[in-house]
Amino acid sequence: MTTLITGVSGHLGSLILEHALTRVPAGELVAATRHPERVGDLGVEVRAGDFAGDLSATFAGVDKLLLVSADGPDERRIAMQRTAVRAAVDAGVRHVLYTSVTDADTSPLSLAAAHRATEEAIRETGVAFTFLRNGMYHENYLNPGPVVTASGDGRVASASRDDLALAAAVALTGAGYENTVHELTGPRAWSFDELAALRGTTHTRVTGAERVAGLEGFGLPGFVAGLLADIEVNIGRGVLAEVRPDLEKLIGRPPTTIEDAVRAL
Repeated sequence: MTTLITGVSGHLGSLILEHALTRVPAGELVAATRHPERVGDLGVEVRAGDFAGDLSATFAGVDKLLLVSADGPDERRIAMQRTAVRAAVDAGVRHVLYTSVTDADTSPLSLAAAHRATEEAIRETGVAFTFLRNGMYHENYLNPGPVVTASGDGRVASASRDDLALAAAVALTGAGYENTVHELTGPRAWSFDELAALRGTTHTRVTGAERVAGLEGFGLPGFVAGLLADIEVNIGRGVLAEVRPDLEKLIGRPPTTIEDAVRAL
């Protein structure tokens, strides 16, 4: 059994690989990244893999694939991920796991569009699938300084990146996860006023338009600023507040709380 993990030069992919290495022999794992020269010795075979290029060699001999979602504007992201899915099937991959987003098939988040399209592309192939629908990361909200959001009184059931990586590694290396969907959240939904209090700072509430302008002022590209502001506006509408049991079931323990994440800073 050969299992390949993409995106291992990124924060999530690298953590997934670390957890997978504690669960199966290194000889069963292959890592893929656009820039193999940047990752050094990972303890496993490393292959070049660019979703915008030829992936036949990347996926050759692979039985199970964990596709870590790419970054970029929706149109480009969807095209690249569909290309990767087709290449995987052409190479004979029998099971595709994909890091998606909460309620990808029904969510109003603009972020969900690319994930929804990729899930559909995977389903259409007929191969076994596992959708790991990650909620927001605690780490997204731990930057120093005052808290500024367009979320109002909204709550978000975020989870730690490491817990989500462990969940992915469990599904990737375990048995019985074919054709399953996992909604992965933290153990409770918290507000940004609560977060500010935990961090000893303040929460400033702004409109969605003001938030986009502020993020662009920090140098973020327009599509990224719009995406982040849209998430915050939807948090204010209660879109990401539901707590699900799936993460605790996968990792076998209560997920890390936002309080623990703040204390660990």
